[in-house]
Amino acid sequence: MAETHGRALAGVAQAVVLDDPDFLRGIVERAVQAILEEEMTAHRPGGTRAGRYERGAGRSGYRNGYKPREMATRVGTLELRVPQDRDGTCSTELFARYQRSEQALVTTLMEMYVQGVSTRKVAAITEELCGTSVSKSQVSALVGRLDPELAAWRTRPLTAAAYPYLVVDARYEHARVDGRVVSLGVLVVAGVRDDGRREILAIEEADTENEATYQELFTRLKARGLCGVELVTSDAHRGLAAAIARHFQGASWQRCQVHFGRNLRGSVAARHRGRLGEELRGIFGAASAAPARAAARAGAQSWRTSHPLVAAKLETEIEDCLACYAFPAAHRPRIRTTNGLERLNQELKRRTRVVRIFPNRASLLRLVTALALEQSEEWVSGRRYLDMDPFWEERRRPVAPAPVAYAAD
Repeated sequence: MAETHGRALAGVAQAVVLDDPDFLRGIVERAVQAILEEEMTAHRPGGTRAGRYERGAGRSGYRNGYKPREMATRVGTLELRVPQDRDGTCSTELFARYQRSEQALVTTLMEMYVQGVSTRKVAAITEELCGTSVSKSQVSALVGRLDPELAAWRTRPLTAAAYPYLVVDARYEHARVDGRVVSLGVLVVAGVRDDGRREILAIEEADTENEATYQELFTRLKARGLCGVELVTSDAHRGLAAAIARHFQGASWQRCQVHFGRNLRGSVAARHRGRLGEELRGIFGAASAAPARAAARAGAQSWRTSHPLVAAKLETEIEDCLACYAFPAAHRPRIRTTNGLERLNQELKRRTRVVRIFPNRASLLRLVTALALEQSEEWVSGRRYLDMDPFWEERRRPVAPAPVAYAAD
């Protein structure tokens, strides 16, 4: 018998030295099961402590078998039998603590996903740290818990009294739709509020970027409370420009000067781009609209012989790039382009590059919305983007009446 006992001790010692996961799991499983039994014994239904099979005059509660429960730990998944009572009044503190830890893990997984870690890498990190295998599809399901909160943010009421400046931009990402990889548009609308702080107002995905898409977008924004728009900055997408003209009558449209310059330089040979860029900087850097128009006319004249297309664009399209001159000079550098969204676009690009192809529309919208929400909260709680006092001062200034022309007798 001593020899048998010695062999058993040797086996235990070998399991400890080799860090046998089954050995450790067995120890932890028995310890946790003992804790559950003790919690049930310590439970006091009717104010009386009651052990198993114990009878007494003051006893009012009885056990009612066991309920199987799995619990993931660092040493593996424990197979437990949770004691039950007939009245269902016994609730173990052990699982309450476990659920808090599980929620912390889920929150961490969501944060890793939003920060641009792929679901495959999230699964690998979780398995390494927790000893629990989590598939990338399970990670996707967990981060899907963000959807109700993100949907509520996308449809929230817009509470500012006015949004004088809007910036509208679009980017494209690849996603699987009906078994095919397609390019989906991500439409972004940001606004400068009456207090000078920026806010992201809308994030939507769309199959195509056309007038109907933008009209639906602007209709939803106005239904949520968008008002007081004085200037909309965007690129020269024909459908977008038409939707702006229809939904924001009386507001000005500012064509993004960066997009215009980039497109114009692309129409000349590389050896001419330096000269053209210098002329554009002279136009857009003018102190007022009049010298800007004069510089554009001079530029058109100089390109008319060698590049008639450039000359035509400088004559017919430059006016759309000069709408910012009707607004305070201090605001012009920030309202003349869509560069205000550049930081958000860089973050989107950095994190969507990890994904490359989104598995579906929902995953694309989820990640883009989470990033936009994060950026918008930073803008709203941070420093003012623009000092709006000059803007409101100009709006309060009375407009001089136009001279009345009298017909000759």
